Amino acid sequence: MESKQEKHNGRRRMFRLAGLGAALGALGAGLAFRAHAQGHGFGHGPIDPARMEEHIDRMLKHLYVEIDATEEQKAKIAPIVKDAARELAPLRGKMGETRQQAVAILSAPQVDRAALEKLRADKLAMADGVSRRFTQALADLADVLTPEQRQHLAKFAARRHRWHG
Repeated sequence: MESKQEKHNGRRRMFRLAGLGAALGALGAGLAFRAHAQGHGFGHGPIDPARMEEHIDRMLKHLYVEIDATEEQKAKIAPIVKDAARELAPLRGKMGETRQQAVAILSAPQVDRAALEKLRADKLAMADGVSRRFTQALADLADVLTPEQRQHLAKFAARRHRWHG
């Protein structure tokens, strides 16, 4: 039978893992979505690949300082982040197209419910693909970092979350 202390430690470990997941999620979200943004946010047209690359490089420099990354880690982290951003970049324009299609369907004299449902299902499938690729990148990043670096990022993400609401 599990003691009170063991239950408390198990809960604490669960919250630490949840915090780490949230921190890595916040890091990954920031890296992926900021890389896509050009002042207008996600879903607003094509991205200039050179500008995206510059933005990712700037973000990675900040990350490297924050986690005190080794040269070996830097060599592994950059391709993970850049590959994910490149793979997700084409979806940016598709998000805008979906919005336009929804407006067209809903503003027609007769709403085509089947078309609206197909659009919804397609959007969910796209979001699932983004989520899957994003999760893969987060797991790959977690493999490169030490437990101490991941804990530091969790604390950093929690502080940033408080600053940005």
